[in-house]
Amino acid sequence: MGAGFAATDRFLAEVKENRLRAGYVLVGDDVFLYERCRRAVLDALVPADLRDFCLSEIDLAETNIFEALDRAQTPSLMAPFQVLFIRNLKQMYTRGAKKEEFAALEAYFRSPNPQALVLFVADHLRIPSDPRRMDLQDKDRYERIRETLGDWCGLVELARVDEVDALKWMAAEAKRREVVFEQDAARELADALGADMMLIASEMEKLVLYAGAKRHVTLGDVETMVLAAKQRSLYELTDAISAKDRARALSLLHGLLNASDGGEDSAIGHLYMLARTFRQMLVILEKNVRDSRAIWQALWQGFRMPPFAAEDVIRQARRYKSRRELTRALRLIARADLELRSQPPDKRLVLERLVLELASEPKAGVVAAMSPQYAMEW
Repeated sequence: MGAGFAATDRFLAEVKENRLRAGYVLVGDDVFLYERCRRAVLDALVPADLRDFCLSEIDLAETNIFEALDRAQTPSLMAPFQVLFIRNLKQMYTRGAKKEEFAALEAYFRSPNPQALVLFVADHLRIPSDPRRMDLQDKDRYERIRETLGDWCGLVELARVDEVDALKWMAAEAKRREVVFEQDAARELADALGADMMLIASEMEKLVLYAGAKRHVTLGDVETMVLAAKQRSLYELTDAISAKDRARALSLLHGLLNASDGGEDSAIGHLYMLARTFRQMLVILEKNVRDSRAIWQALWQGFRMPPFAAEDVIRQARRYKSRRELTRALRLIARADLELRSQPPDKRLVLERLVLELASEPKAGVVAAMSPQYAMEW
């Protein structure tokens, strides 16, 4: 398969064979590949009964790197091994040279704790399926990470998956699950979801369950289960949110939750789709897109919505008066994402609170206080 799968496959092999380095940087914003790496690490190194003692979720927007490294260096009294996911790596590359911080990183990795694995999450940049098309700003960000952390940490590129590799993955997954997945059905799924692997994996799971004992997925199954249900429900939810109709938004959210298993992956998947749609609206607003003919120039391949949703998303985007309103929404989604990954007692409550906040007018001064760059890069 392509670059994204190749990089994560190498990392997964190192995890499986216990050939891990002391630290890694997961570079890129592809959620499917990130979750693939994360799940492999948790399965191999974090026993379920010791999770509270050996897994640390650290956000550099809230905790400085010195405290994070101190936690990595300190052996746990309750668990033989520690895994630390350190998010918001972009904090290390803003506002000053951070000489003391990078000196602390170098000191740690010269003599790391052999019973700890540190994973930095650099999801503030996007790696397209063809790296030659990477945005110049993202190239600069990547080079800074390579120059500062590349000598000590393995770099795992979470590059976007192209349609060809999405089709290969579906074929391999169907074979693994002993299901006949018709080629036309696979092509329709990849095309409708823009080769978005997070969505494809979620919808393929439902299609296999829908196929049941016949173990056969057809084009008609995809049209019935995916396009008519899930996608339209999502855009109905964002329509209610953009119209500030809190009651309808909450009702639609409950419909989405009741149609899914409600687990961690499902909740994160709903957040991911919300973030994607709001980012699409942000680009539409900034580029002043007014009709569906112009939307395909404004949104790049792999970041487009299904054709049936184009006019709806344009209409929703135009309800927002400024970039600040949309970046506020993205900041709220990012905060909810962090909360979900911190194992809250009730994931449904996190999503309900998020939808109510998104569908409410911001309080005076709140929008201005939020960082547009943070929200855009999340």
